[in-house]
Amino acid sequence: MTREIVNVVYRKYDGSLHWHHPALLLGEDEHGVWTGCVAGSTGSKGDEPPVTWTDAFVMLFPRDAWWTATFNAEPNRVEIYCDISTVPQWRDGEVTMVDLDLDVLRMRDGRILLDDEDEFEEHQVRYAYPPEVIENARATAARLMEAVTTGAAPFRTAPHWLSHVT
Repeated sequence: MTREIVNVVYRKYDGSLHWHHPALLLGEDEHGVWTGCVAGSTGSKGDEPPVTWTDAFVMLFPRDAWWTATFNAEPNRVEIYCDISTVPQWRDGEVTMVDLDLDVLRMRDGRILLDDEDEFEEHQVRYAYPPEVIENARATAARLMEAVTTGAAPFRTAPHWLSHVT
């Protein structure tokens, strides 16, 4: 059975290419659209050479939310990696969003981290983020910190979608 491939494309606020890679379109549920990558999949950051990921993962692209989430298979030390971004947009087999630097991580040992606050501060100046973008990014990061910490859905357990790529 052939699965549909979609292109996942993160850009920076100035439109420059950030992380991008092909992924399997897995399906949709009440949380949004799910894609996945098997171990050994590749992706690139900007125009840098491709990297190969050793662990499988699935990505969630919620509808009308300022974030995306990656759920990594074991033994990856990061269980959940949430990117604060603009709302994902779907067009012609591609999902695109603007990475807004802040990341919420849940490590396998249970630690919850808010990452890249320094990059967020730097990019507010470099890319001239409008006040509403800054406010949305900060508010979203705060909500995600709470949701990931308390294990609210879909962050309670590894999603069943992970079984489609492992």
